Amino acid sequence: MGSTRTRIAIDAMGGDRAPAEVVAGALKAQAELGVEILLVGDPQQIEDSLREQDAIDRVSPGQLEIVASEGTVEMHEEPLSALKRKPNASINVAMNLVKQKQADAVVSAGHSGAAMAAALLRLGRLPGIDRPAIGAVLPTMVPGRSVLILDVGANVDCRPKFLEQFALMGTVYSQYVLGVAEPKIGLLNIGEEPSKGNDAAVRTHQLLADNPRIPFVGNAEGRDVLSGNFDAIVCDGFVGNVLLKFAEAVGEVVLQVLKEEMAAGLTDRVSPALLQQSLKGFKQRVDHVEHGGGLLLGVAGVCIISHGSSQAPSICNAVRLAKSAIDNRVLDRIQSENRPSVLEQEARN
Repeated sequence: MGSTRTRIAIDAMGGDRAPAEVVAGALKAQAELGVEILLVGDPQQIEDSLREQDAIDRVSPGQLEIVASEGTVEMHEEPLSALKRKPNASINVAMNLVKQKQADAVVSAGHSGAAMAAALLRLGRLPGIDRPAIGAVLPTMVPGRSVLILDVGANVDCRPKFLEQFALMGTVYSQYVLGVAEPKIGLLNIGEEPSKGNDAAVRTHQLLADNPRIPFVGNAEGRDVLSGNFDAIVCDGFVGNVLLKFAEAVGEVVLQVLKEEMAAGLTDRVSPALLQQSLKGFKQRVDHVEHGGGLLLGVAGVCIISHGSSQAPSICNAVRLAKSAIDNRVLDRIQSENRPSVLEQEARN
C-alpha cells in the first residue's frame, strides 16, 4: 500500500451523528494513534465538518484523505437490495478500499446489517468459517476484566458448528486483543449441567467440550454473564442481541438512579463537580459503547461495527480496536486455529 502506517477507512456518513462526530473521532484517532485515515463519504459534508473543527489543512496524502462516495444505506432499508442499488454507497466504497488493499480496516457506525452484508460480498469469509459473528465487549464485576459476547446480531439462527466456530474466534480475540493468556469460554444456557437447554445447546456443549483448541469451561447462565468468571460467551445472534440491548438499558437505568440518589444524599457533603466526575467514570466503565464497537469476526478483512449513536470518543476507540486487531494479526490467527490438525483430518476420513 506504499505506507508502513496502518490505514483505516472510515464510513464518514454512517451513524446518527455523521459526519460531524465521525470526523471528530477520526481526527482524534489520527492524533492519538498515528494512523492514516481515509474518510469515505460526501466530500462537501466532510470538508464542512473539517472546517468546523479547524482541521481542513490536515487533508493530505499520508495523513488524512477524503474518498468520495455517493449516498448511504439508510436504517430503514433492506441491506442487500440497498447495496445493489447503491454500488457507490459509503460502506461499499470503504469495503472496496480494504479489498483493493488501499486500507487495512473499515470502521462504520452506520447500518450494521449493511456493513456485514458489504463485508461478506466484497471481502468474503475466512476459510473454514461458515458464518461471521459480531463480538461485543461488556464490563464485568471484576475490575479490569471484560467479557466478549458473540454473536450479538449477525446470525439469528445458528447451528452447533457455527457456535463452535464462534468459540474458536472468541478464543483468539480474547488472547490477542483483550490480552487474556488463558481465556475461559462459556456457552450461554439456562443451566450449568451439560444436559440443560434445547437440542442445539446440548449438541453445541458436546462440540465445545470435545474441541481441544477451545478452553471451554461449561455453560454460563444469565447471571454469570457479568460475573467475570468467563472471558468469552457464545450464543446465537438473536439471544445475543437481546442480551446486549438489555445490558444497555440496565446501564442507563443504573446511571440515572445513581444520579438521583447521589444528588439527593450527597450534595451537602460532596461537591457537584466531584459527583459529576464520578458519574462520568462510572459511565465509561459500564457503557459498552465506550469500547468503540464490535469486531466482525470471520470475514476476510478487519471490520469494526460501531454503535449508531457513537460520538467522537467511540469512533476513536473503534479505530484503536481495528489497529489492535491488525497489529495482533487476528485474522491470521483465526485461520491458523480453525485449520484442522492432521489427526482431525484423519479422523474425518
